[in-house]
Order: sequence, then C-alpha cells, then structure tokens
Amino acid sequence: MCLALLLGAACQAAPPAPYAFGVLNHRSLQATAAYWNPILTYVSARSGVPLELHIGRTANETTDRVVAGKLDFAYTNHLFTPKRHKLGWRVLARQDTQGIRGQVVVLDRSPVTTLHELAGEPVAFANPYGPTGYYLPMDMLLRAGVNVTPLFAGNQEAAMGQLESGQAVAAGVNNQVMADFAQRRRLKYRVLAESKRYFDLAVMASPRISAADGKKVRQAFIDMAGDPEGLRILQQAAQSLGLSSVRGFVAAEDRDYANYRAFFKKTRVPLNE
Repeated sequence: MCLALLLGAACQAAPPAPYAFGVLNHRSLQATAAYWNPILTYVSARSGVPLELHIGRTANETTDRVVAGKLDFAYTNHLFTPKRHKLGWRVLARQDTQGIRGQVVVLDRSPVTTLHELAGEPVAFANPYGPTGYYLPMDMLLRAGVNVTPLFAGNQEAAMGQLESGQAVAAGVNNQVMADFAQRRRLKYRVLAESKRYFDLAVMASPRISAADGKKVRQAFIDMAGDPEGLRILQQAAQSLGLSSVRGFVAAEDRDYANYRAFFKKTRVPLNE
C-alpha cells in the first residue's frame, strides 16, 4: 500500500512552469515590481496561464532578453523596428489610455526656449531603444538640425532625475511618465517639442505561445477593470506609483501599431537593433 501511494504521488503532474513576462522598466526595479506583480498574479489566476515578472536592470536589457528568446510575454513598444518586427511577436492588449507622445522638455526655470539652444548640450534619455523616450525626441532634434550630447540613464524616471538635478539641460521623455513623475515630485517643466500621439505600450506574446494561451491572457487583462477584484488590484497598483487614476487594459491588434513601424522606416535616428 505504501509503495502504491508513493508511486501515485510521483505520477501526479507537476504544476506548469510559469511563462516569463518582461516589463519595460520606465521606473525603478522596485516600483515596476510593486506595480506589476499583483497584476500578473491576478492575470495568472484568471487565465490559468502562469506568468512570472522578469525585469532587466535597464529597459534595453529587457528588450535584449526578448530578442534572445528568453521571454514569453512582454509589455513593450520596443518590438516595432523593422528587424524586431520580423521576430513575430503579436499584440494582445494595451493600457486604456489616450496614448503617449515623445517630448523634449526642460525645467520651468530653464532659460532655454527653443530646440536650437540645446545644440551641444547634455540631454537625458532613458535608453537607446525607446520610441517615446529616445527615438521620437531625438528625431525632432535632428530634423531641427540640432546635435546634442545624449546621456542614457537606464530608465525614464532616472532620465527625469538627471533633468531635475541639473545633470542634463533637457530630457527626451514619454509625456505620460513625465507628467506622473512631475506630479509626484511637484516638478514644473516646459515642453519644447512634442510628437504626434501613439498607442501606449502593448502586452505582446512570443510566436511560440499558443493562440489559446494568448487569448486567455488577453481576456484576463481586458476583464480586470470590470471585475471588482481586478479593479481593486489596479487601484492599488496606481496608488503604488502615485497615479491620479486607474489604468486598465483594452484589446489591441498588431495593426494598431502601424504608425510605430512607419516612423521607424523614415526616422533620421540610426536604429539600434
């Protein structure tokens, strides 16, 4: 009987290993984890698809893990360059916001009023992969004939910290993250240039993820705000970052990000792929 019990226990199926879910770290590792871990715990439970948060030390390191095939899902907008688009990742959902813009900003007290005054000056950027935090702002500078000295801080809020501390004269930023940072820090700033609007970052699935699992994960994300438990988690996540409102998720498709791909085909910024 004992032998039969032992064999029976050994034959029970082990729980599936969680899929690696990479998140671009706009903020510190601690802040990113505090925001995303509860969300992924909820989505895992509701979808039946186990997910585990994976964050690189910098946003470009997280993207490098995607390119190397080390991640299964990602929350990103770094995969729409021509080379990365060929990897075959597919869009499942996005945060329910009005969209994001790339901006070049200075502190409100700065004497700088035009892009041309930034020539030769240190300008902070998150990393050399980010559309709103690097490519769009740098493209605006280059189209204005302005060459600056880029300072790569590793993530969006670190770049904003360099601006705040005076290490950089200006910063290239995601307008949404900049507004959140400024509200929390009571920081006044001015926008020198701004891009058109693009959809917010996308929840994406690797081509090796089955359509069935991708559909389950998508549905769990888009159902969060309409479920009392999901809404509570989104509210707590927003509070962890000092956000003024909850940001749920809506369904999205690859075609929603066509303007990213169009931008990368014509940008004057050399592509870091």
